[in-house]
Amino acid sequence: METARELQLQTGEERREPKSNGEDPVVDVDNHDLQHPRTRSYKWLIRVAAYIVFLLSGQSAATLLGRLYYDKGGNSKWMATFVQSAGFPILIPLLIFNTPVFSNSNRPTSTRSPTKPKLSSLALLYLAFGLLLTGDNLMYSYGLLYLPVSTYSILCATQLAFNALFSFFLNSQKFTPFILNSLVLLTVSASLLAVHSDSDTTKTSRAKYVIGFLCTPGASATYSLYLSLAQLSFEKVIKRETFSAVLDMQIYPSFVATCSCVVGLFLSGEWRKLGGEMKAYEEGRVSYLMSLIWTALTWQISSVGLLGLIFEVSSLFSNVISTLALPVVPILAVLFFHDKMDGIKVMAMILAIWGFISYIYQHYLDDAESRKDEANVTEVSGGTAEMC
Repeated sequence: METARELQLQTGEERREPKSNGEDPVVDVDNHDLQHPRTRSYKWLIRVAAYIVFLLSGQSAATLLGRLYYDKGGNSKWMATFVQSAGFPILIPLLIFNTPVFSNSNRPTSTRSPTKPKLSSLALLYLAFGLLLTGDNLMYSYGLLYLPVSTYSILCATQLAFNALFSFFLNSQKFTPFILNSLVLLTVSASLLAVHSDSDTTKTSRAKYVIGFLCTPGASATYSLYLSLAQLSFEKVIKRETFSAVLDMQIYPSFVATCSCVVGLFLSGEWRKLGGEMKAYEEGRVSYLMSLIWTALTWQISSVGLLGLIFEVSSLFSNVISTLALPVVPILAVLFFHDKMDGIKVMAMILAIWGFISYIYQHYLDDAESRKDEANVTEVSGGTAEMC
């Protein structure tokens, strides 16, 4: 968020900079928003609210559809991994619409990014992120296959703890009492599920349950690492945080991940079983195809919400909001899949929600402090302008 605000302040300084020949400063047409801050605030809140709805609804629906695929006869882990990234083409129109040719052609040259990273650097970056996403999605597929949805969703809350850890080492985020409290609560929540796992092993063997239990936090850790590395890449490699750059970070790694899943599908031999799997699917062939298609689309709807929140607020905020699905998915799993929700699970969910609230409260404090600093900078700038 600090990086985004610094970019906004730098852009504002560029817009106020007078011409060298003594003429009046260039006024960008986008500055009309600054003349009506309340209108701009309302529009921003509407956009953020829409992105939150996209993220929460897409993530919840994709998780439930993924479990439905397994429950009705699907068994291909590579196919379940494939659909998590294969829906990226629906983002291509957004990328085309937000390219400089269409969106920034009438803007002053000073507002454009002065430097661009090398194509080879970007290619290596997207390749590395794509392979990282492949492993991450595969671990999520194992976790969703071998665990009940309620247990799976609660374990996914450990993503916040891993995000704080990686942000500390990679993004210079400080540990505060609220963040430490969040880490302890999320760790205790996961530990409760690990100790009390007998009620979840009725449909799967103990060994498969352990695999699912290890893969789900592993996937959460990998995705947190992905977010921290993405933020670091924006600062060190891409050096611009525009919406088109954020879309690039989603589309190209997803393309690499999709190709990797196709290779994995053929190397594992699972492609030979897909025809029989479709025929044996309890709801029929059409339902089989629709469940996979809608799983892919809902994951991309979730990605649109995630990208929008990264662009409008920050990657940290988008990560925090994504965990709001924590209390939603287990409840829906009890209603639709008849998962058991015993006392231990309820206690684990309460601790996880408590950890989430502690984490988001720290985010609120950081945001309030940054707003205060921004207001002080504005007052100092205004005072300097009056003196001039």
